[in-house]
Amino acid sequence: MEQSIGNGVQASSISGVEWTKSARSNQSGNCVEVAQLPGGGVAVRNSRFPDGPALVYTQAEMAAFVEGAKDGDFDAFTV
Repeated sequence: MEQSIGNGVQASSISGVEWTKSARSNQSGNCVEVAQLPGGGVAVRNSRFPDGPALVYTQAEMAAFVEGAKDGDFDAFTV
């Protein structure tokens, strides 16, 4: 039976996934990590709180976010 994973689930309870963070992450740990889920979704967690909650997105949602980032849609959020 496939594991049901929803938004807000404790990230450490998601088994059998590999968490990945950007090579651009800094030493202070201000990063997010993503994991491909068995059902095709993508989980996102705060690397400083790996046991904290994870947000779960569909592949289409993540693709839209990544394309928006590439297009500069979120450039106003930089500091």
